Amino acid sequence: MGLAAREARLGWGLAAPALAWTGAFFVLPFAVMLALSFARMEGRAVVPALDPGNYLRIATEPAMAGALANSIEIALTVTLISVLLAYPLAAIVAFLVPRRWQRLALVLAVLPFWTSYVVRSYAWLLVLGQKGIVNGTLEGLHLISAPLEIAATRSATVIGFVHFFTMLLTLTIYASLVQMPPNYARAAADLGAGRWAIFRHVILPLSLPGVVTGAFLTFVLCIGDYITPQILGGNAELTLPQLIMLQLGRSGNFPLASALAVALMGVVALAYAAAFRWLRIDRT
Repeated sequence: MGLAAREARLGWGLAAPALAWTGAFFVLPFAVMLALSFARMEGRAVVPALDPGNYLRIATEPAMAGALANSIEIALTVTLISVLLAYPLAAIVAFLVPRRWQRLALVLAVLPFWTSYVVRSYAWLLVLGQKGIVNGTLEGLHLISAPLEIAATRSATVIGFVHFFTMLLTLTIYASLVQMPPNYARAAADLGAGRWAIFRHVILPLSLPGVVTGAFLTFVLCIGDYITPQILGGNAELTLPQLIMLQLGRSGNFPLASALAVALMGVVALAYAAAFRWLRIDRT
């Protein structure tokens, strides 16, 4: 047996546990869910079939198509706002904060991760409620005469998401900025480029891989989240995870819930393909 063959067998042997884990806990459950999405309900019983009716319902029923649209719109809005907030914060930490204090700044940035996700959501509900801090402050300053309806709206969901994902994006963007050789910016300055030109033509292009990676993670985690929309958004404007839970908990319609989950994974796959394509083009 040649050296290349032995190395190949060793590589497969080392990868076997990870492949087995992925197959048992991702590939197999997804295959079962995909098969179940083509089944149909007869009364309370699930009947195996190859019926695309569940997917037709998602495409044609306004409530289901609207839930999918709501999820995509919220995820895109949160991703955009989080990028716009995280990039300046990451740049400040990377370029303006002294090196010896950067670790402390990063620790302060990730403090929200130390608190339970559910606790953070309920904390925002208290802040944004009719008797919360926001309305209390505005009323105390006589800027409003009646409490604003912020909780149980899309705005509350976006605020809760942005609070969490801005910190996540700050870490990924910071990692790209600190790895950037400082000589690039110095060379551009020596050639007569101003600060805006240096940022536009040197810093921003080199940091975009971190931005795209963080934006993809934000989009995926946001669009699949159930807790924040349920606590902060209520049930007035359903997202796809909320609709899936309704089908499972109230209706017991496992085929339709599976089809909704497959549709959600399809959106995530498209987002991954777009991010991967951009990163591959950027490296060529």
